[in-house]
Amino acid sequence: MRARALVGLLAAVAVSQLGTKISAVALPWFVLVTTGSPAQTGLVAFCEMTPYVLAKALSGPLIDRAGPRVTSWTTDVVSAAAVAAIPPLHAAGLLPLWLLLVLVALVGVTRGPGDLAKQVMVPEAADRDGVPLERATGLAGVAERLAGTVGPAGAGVLVAALDAMTALVVNAVCLAAGSLLIALTLPRGMGRGRPAAPEAAEAAGDEPAGYWRRFGQGFAFLRREPMLLAISLTVAVTNLLDAAYSSVLLPVWAEESGHGPSAIGMIGAVFGGTAVCGSLLAAVVAHRLPRLPLFFGGFLLAGAPRFVILALSVSAGAPLWSVLAVCAVGGFGSGFLNPIIGAVVLERIPRHMLGRVQALFTSLAWSGIPLGGLVGGAAVGAAGLVPVLLVVGLLYFLITNLAALRPEWRRMDRERAAARTGRADRGDRGDSATACHGAATGSG
Repeated sequence: MRARALVGLLAAVAVSQLGTKISAVALPWFVLVTTGSPAQTGLVAFCEMTPYVLAKALSGPLIDRAGPRVTSWTTDVVSAAAVAAIPPLHAAGLLPLWLLLVLVALVGVTRGPGDLAKQVMVPEAADRDGVPLERATGLAGVAERLAGTVGPAGAGVLVAALDAMTALVVNAVCLAAGSLLIALTLPRGMGRGRPAAPEAAEAAGDEPAGYWRRFGQGFAFLRREPMLLAISLTVAVTNLLDAAYSSVLLPVWAEESGHGPSAIGMIGAVFGGTAVCGSLLAAVVAHRLPRLPLFFGGFLLAGAPRFVILALSVSAGAPLWSVLAVCAVGGFGSGFLNPIIGAVVLERIPRHMLGRVQALFTSLAWSGIPLGGLVGGAAVGAAGLVPVLLVVGLLYFLITNLAALRPEWRRMDRERAAARTGRADRGDRGDSATACHGAATGSG
């Protein structure tokens, strides 16, 4: 009961993400088997994720003004309605490709602000319940990873046993349930960007009027933060490669290898299950350990090996159990990434600017995702699956390892030390509400 705000928020994150993960398996498979075209499969992913990224980038000032609680539950309602319209239209023979693209674009437009709004509420929920910031972001990662475990596995079973349209109905129900959880369990005014400290209150008193001035203030802040820019740019490239993997490469692999959609579900379940373990471990111990080696170690495990083992599965007949074993190790490593990114971001951004700055940060980090499906589909069509898998794996390895050489990353642990000192100093004054304001001059 003491942690009601955080528990309600994490439950909403888990349920809404569960629906999203189900759709991430069901929709590409539906398009692939009905059209036979990897390029059209990538086009559907592009039409969802491009509006998602743009809406998330532009919605920050609106969320800061209207409040993330209202934004979250209203956008989830609209997303649920758009997804729920797809199965009956398909059953009636009234779902041409252009209309499907319009509906998934609507889902993307509403999901972007909704997901961002939930992220914005994490630090206040942690403050209300007296939970350390890294533990709260770790638990948020656990909620997402649980959805990433159950969602693909459930989608694989639903698609194999019934059809993709049934899986989309479940997606709509999950989005509606997430909306209800936010509306019923979180207090009114939650996350309205109230300043966390006297110095932040002074800054908030000089808040610029008007949408574009607020947007410009957030852009100027992010531009002055080299560590946040380094994180977002690195994650943007890896997200592009991951999007190609999930929306095109994995479905094409499942079809060419003969394992079918159930194998996609198993891979997602194994990867997500071990990612939950990694996120739980991060929630317990990450605040005591150096962030930098954990972060890039997680990328080393979660990146290139997945692509290599899929290529070996097709070209050399590597068994399915070996694919699952590699994905299990990769999932465990990936479980450390989002909790660390979330803690670093929330330490650096002032609370009253959280919506607009985090909107720009996450949108930049997600900017490669819309292109992932297009690039993956075009590459597979031109060169074949196995060469593309090997090239993508090599790119993943080089990008993450070369990024680690940049000097900005060394601030990741130094800023945490400064944040702890700041919290201790403010704790002496009894100002516990500033727990995640930390070293800020004012991140999936």
